[in-house]
Amino acid sequence: MANKYQHVAVLMGGWSSEREISLNSGAACAGALEQAGYRVARVDVDRNIAARLAELRPDACFNALHGKGGEDGCIQGILETLQIPYTHSGVLASALAMDKARAKIAFKAAGVPVAEGIVASPAEAARAHLMPPPYVIKPVTEGSSVGVFIVTEEHPHPPQELFSDDWTFGEMVMVERYIPGKELTCAVLGDRALDVIEIVPATRFYDYEAKYAAGGSKHLLPAPILPNVYQEARRLALAAHSALGCRGVSRADFRYDERGTGKLICLEVNTQPGMTETSLVPELAAYAGITFDELVQWMVEDASTNR
Repeated sequence: MANKYQHVAVLMGGWSSEREISLNSGAACAGALEQAGYRVARVDVDRNIAARLAELRPDACFNALHGKGGEDGCIQGILETLQIPYTHSGVLASALAMDKARAKIAFKAAGVPVAEGIVASPAEAARAHLMPPPYVIKPVTEGSSVGVFIVTEEHPHPPQELFSDDWTFGEMVMVERYIPGKELTCAVLGDRALDVIEIVPATRFYDYEAKYAAGGSKHLLPAPILPNVYQEARRLALAAHSALGCRGVSRADFRYDERGTGKLICLEVNTQPGMTETSLVPELAAYAGITFDELVQWMVEDASTNR
């Protein structure tokens, strides 16, 4: 593949709760781009990023940021203003995907099934059960399962951590029906749904540690589910990607209630999925015959403005 862009700034780090994961993603992608012959500037993003990019004047930006500031439309707006081509989704799709409540509205309109849920303040969710257990409490605008609680029938009251002064995960939370069953994920690359992984966490919940710690989870690829369910997960991943207006690469997460309703439920779409060589999207790409270096190069060459 001939390189359309020569000088690429890899944006990483930032100030969100997912900073460390972003640094890992950025380092892996920067290394792959250097191997492919690009001139790479590794940029640890701070609030002076616009001035830094104006000084660097890259041909394109690889957005390896995760969480607030990098995944919610903010950095995308800066890049649109500076007219620097960038990877992944644009301003609107990024903002929509990051806001789980609004994303669910778009999913439902597109026929993508979602879990029953209520949006409330942390204090309201802490005072009393807002729905019968089991249910999940999660921040409306965070990723990587930070600030997430599973409330079961064994809990006499909701988690009191929501009352804490240390709560830094936003002013609103989603209280959502807990869906038992398998944890599935499917990546979309451009207009193509890749395969489906079943994630088996070492503990009951696929939390931050299960996502990123060594031995935190097992990945079963292809997912051991019925062929029709497998194809439906791929169809729904592409439908969810399209419903939000995503571009480049995204990853949709599902629960599959195999022994109960037999239904797939879409939990969310990640517009900036992890990009280390052991992350889920590179694993799915490798299964499709796309190396990590090829994947990262495709993402850069797909970069544009007006996304």
